Amino acid sequence: MMAAPVKSRADEAPSSVQTLTIGKALNLGLRAAMEADPKVLIMGEDVGKLGGVFRITDGLQKDFGEQRVLDTPLAESGIIGTAVGLAVRGFRPVCEIQFEGFIFPGFDQISSQLAKLHYRTQGRVKMPVVIRVPFGGGIGAVEHHSESPESFFAHIPGLKVVSCSNPADAYWMIQQAIASDDPVLFFEPKRLYHNGQLKSEVDTVHPVGPLFASRVLRHGTDATLVGYGPSVKVCLDAATAAAEEGKSLEVIDLRTISPLDLGPVFESVRRTGRLIAVSEASGESSVTSEIAARVQQECFYSLEAPVLRATGFDTPYPPSKLEEHFLPDLDRVLHTVDRSLGW
Repeated sequence: MMAAPVKSRADEAPSSVQTLTIGKALNLGLRAAMEADPKVLIMGEDVGKLGGVFRITDGLQKDFGEQRVLDTPLAESGIIGTAVGLAVRGFRPVCEIQFEGFIFPGFDQISSQLAKLHYRTQGRVKMPVVIRVPFGGGIGAVEHHSESPESFFAHIPGLKVVSCSNPADAYWMIQQAIASDDPVLFFEPKRLYHNGQLKSEVDTVHPVGPLFASRVLRHGTDATLVGYGPSVKVCLDAATAAAEEGKSLEVIDLRTISPLDLGPVFESVRRTGRLIAVSEASGESSVTSEIAARVQQECFYSLEAPVLRATGFDTPYPPSKLEEHFLPDLDRVLHTVDRSLGW
């Protein structure tokens, strides 16, 4: 008889690598944070029994109970206000805003209380609150369901603002945000939640890196593209298309919107001499405006062309039948690259 094959410990141990979508990665990241710390709570409209309108919290109330995954009334000011009180008492609430356009009823609590209590108390009161915000267009939704309000919150001292663009970042960044003692607005690209094309391997043991740091995703020599959230996929697609025409584009995922980590952007621009900033938000007084100003200030003598931007238009978000025209797509980004290279 042949001897049975000997199993190694590696064969017996479960793999730490899973293939996930952004939505599933967020779900597992929330689950890991709740398992690690009993003070972590999830609260929001329909986050419990329904699992959220995008099913990001699916199964969490069943496993952790109604005391830790709370269905709230339709009242964003109440959700944020309650989270502030819970944070004062030592909890780490994670609030879901169902759609980004619904966040403004809670704007007073965010700007007047959440952002200021740590500073006002000279550090004695911490505000470990995470506000999850599905944002951006591309889902064919009605008014108030497809906006990009991140620049509002990046302008408020005391708030941290981040955005994930891929499953690995989604899994780890949500846990890092929850572990932070500062309030974090966590902007999630909702049209990419369940995009199978972005499904990728996620190492659930080894973190991807620090929370407030940008990352170079693709190296290039002719121009630099920088984006965040849903714009990152557009930048990567543009770099792939440009390569077929012999153009080499570097792509940087900003990841953190406040504080901005522009060190990798400065380094890249000093090599390429050109920068195109991409965002679905309107260009006026925006994150891309700040990027352009800071790059011009720090890299003036390296620039071979003005910093250009491909953004949403300076209008309210349009009806769904016009959103493809509103959003900076592959063609608009490539056109902006050509303008930069032709300078």
